[in-house]
Amino acid sequence: MTRLVLGVIGHVDHGKTALVRALTGIDTDRLPEEKQRGISIALGFAHLKTGQGVDIDLIDMPGHERFVRTMISGATGIDAVLLVVAANEGIKPQTVEHIDIAGLLGLRRAVVAVSKTDLVAPAQAQQLAGEVVGLLNRAGLDALPPVMTSVLQEQGLDALRRALEMLAADQRPHAADGLPFLPIDRAFSVAGHGPVATGTLRGAAVASGDTLELLPSRRSVRIRAVQVHGERVAAAAPGQRVALNLRDVEVGELQRGMTLAAAGSLALSDWLTLSIRAAPGAPPLKNALKLRALLGTQEVDVRLRLLDRDVLAPGESGFAQLHCAEPVALPAGEHVILRLASPPQTVAGGKVLEPVAQRCRRNSLRILQRLEDLRGLPPAAMILAEVLREGAAGTTLARLSQVSALAPPRVAELLQAQAVVVTRSGLVVARDAMDLLLSQILPLLAPHPDGLPRDKLLAALPGASLPVLNAALGRLLARGLLSESNNLLSIPRPDEDRARARSEGELASNIAEALRRAGLAPPNPETIAADPLSKKAIDRLLREGVLVRAVDRAKGREVLFHRSAIEAAQRQLAPLLERAPGLLVTEVGAALGISRKYCMPLLDHLDAIRFTRREKDRRVRA
Repeated sequence: MTRLVLGVIGHVDHGKTALVRALTGIDTDRLPEEKQRGISIALGFAHLKTGQGVDIDLIDMPGHERFVRTMISGATGIDAVLLVVAANEGIKPQTVEHIDIAGLLGLRRAVVAVSKTDLVAPAQAQQLAGEVVGLLNRAGLDALPPVMTSVLQEQGLDALRRALEMLAADQRPHAADGLPFLPIDRAFSVAGHGPVATGTLRGAAVASGDTLELLPSRRSVRIRAVQVHGERVAAAAPGQRVALNLRDVEVGELQRGMTLAAAGSLALSDWLTLSIRAAPGAPPLKNALKLRALLGTQEVDVRLRLLDRDVLAPGESGFAQLHCAEPVALPAGEHVILRLASPPQTVAGGKVLEPVAQRCRRNSLRILQRLEDLRGLPPAAMILAEVLREGAAGTTLARLSQVSALAPPRVAELLQAQAVVVTRSGLVVARDAMDLLLSQILPLLAPHPDGLPRDKLLAALPGASLPVLNAALGRLLARGLLSESNNLLSIPRPDEDRARARSEGELASNIAEALRRAGLAPPNPETIAADPLSKKAIDRLLREGVLVRAVDRAKGREVLFHRSAIEAAQRQLAPLLERAPGLLVTEVGAALGISRKYCMPLLDHLDAIRFTRREKDRRVRA
């Protein structure tokens, strides 16, 4: 089945709705106000299925200038346009603006239907058709030969159907390797079923039971059922008009302008970077100009920030950023239409290159070259360019997915043929950058036999990021080329390490023996830990429980006791402490033959291990 989503555009009252009804039998003016006024004020939807295996969705777009915003919300996601121009009225302002919008949305194919040909001479209708095709060509759209139609006389309808079939025959299948993205253009409730959201699906298929994220509220919703053309289907493919019956949300929480997307695939951002093109009839667009941006089915105030010039002249292209008045959520590759608020006029369009961006420096050659790559390179080349540009800082599959609008598994698949390293955590680094980093780490650690912490090693590697450094260190540790102890990285030196261990062991034994002999009157810690090696040995003895650190909390004085001295004191004090009313500090000191300097930290330790308990100014057995 060949599928095509076709936008029906043109000036108000040129017969768009009548032509759609004649082609499909569906009246797209469904609102009472539309019936009463005789003009379309909302998007209308119809479906044309031919015998040639062609399935065409037609979106009838309002033609009045007051409803251009509604028209644009329906144009997002369409594949081509059917431009309707009345033979008796000719080219009108909305004819031109709709053509400009189609070109700015990146559309390249069109069919022209000259309507109401029964009201003019054939030559007049043919002349008008040629003028319309010229306008389309200037906007970048290729048109099939125009079709002369009259709904009243039922003329040209078969020819128009054949033209639409020809248009559909050239339609390429929509890629399904992205992430689901559905800008909501209608929301309503169906009795017995609940809330329904409709739109043109892109990115990837959706199916009943899938969980999506509603943006900007970031609410998780589940799909109860999927419908295409009023029929329930197991799944809908990108490029189709879909209606999603949703769970876990009320219809009052849904409205046009919201978005449904794969959970976590889109981020809200108040900066967008895009390639931009000014409409041919637009006024010169100055830097910092205030505009209205229509993106997806949403409309938001923005300020234009031109990155490669001060003024964008009519018809010119360049790069720009939009500073949005409120956060928006879009995938890369989506188109944006920019309009002046007063007087209302479409002035430019753009394609999103960075859906999550920060304020960029203007006229930066490095930034502009990157944007040129994002705009012009095919996906695989663009993704590789991003990885190479990041160097030893690395990037992630999630970030590459964000700028390419491809699902992370598809990004990983494209990277398989490239000289890159992809870690299990989704970190991506160019292989040359990783190899260079690996070659730098060991020489940097060589002068530091005691090791370096990771932060100091990172500081010595300009351009590297901590995640990439951790990945590189993981490789070296796994290969036994590095060792890590007490958060210090060092190069294993077995002979030196054994010698050092023996030396440290001998030093620790000497310190322990000295303190054992000193009993309950040890020397000051400062005299023992006189150098780094001695401090290291003491730390080891404390960890092993050979030494005990006791503190006189009243004076903030620290004492190191050998555990044998503590044990001897406990044996000596135990029977004395059991006699009422217990012992004063002076009595404890006298019993042990030590001064208050040693007695206070000793008692503090004995209290802490619950050997003694303090009762007023005495100690008793705990």
